[in-house]
Amino acid sequence: MNLYAMTDSAILLELGGRVKALRLRKNRSQKELSEATLLSLNAIKSLEQGKAKLTTVVAVLRELGALEEINHFIPEISISPIELAKRQGKRRLRARISRENINKKDNENGH
Repeated sequence: MNLYAMTDSAILLELGGRVKALRLRKNRSQKELSEATLLSLNAIKSLEQGKAKLTTVVAVLRELGALEEINHFIPEISISPIELAKRQGKRRLRARISRENINKKDNENGH
């Protein structure tokens, strides 16, 4: 499936269809899922029609035992050991206030 050739609406509809297929594979009704997630039945129906909020997707995936699929959706970015070693000496411990900000605050306070 070429997702780049699809419209945003078509991709969301595909996602909703996949969630519906997962729900049916787990033998759960929309009403059962609604009650278990404390979401409205309309929220579940909207999700399956590709019109859901992200919080609804997360709640439903959690209830269906598929929350780890988010790792496939957007994999966690890892830093190579070499890059990590380079950054160790440059790790920031606190924010720094610039002279410009200090002067600006003094002027605002009438100093």
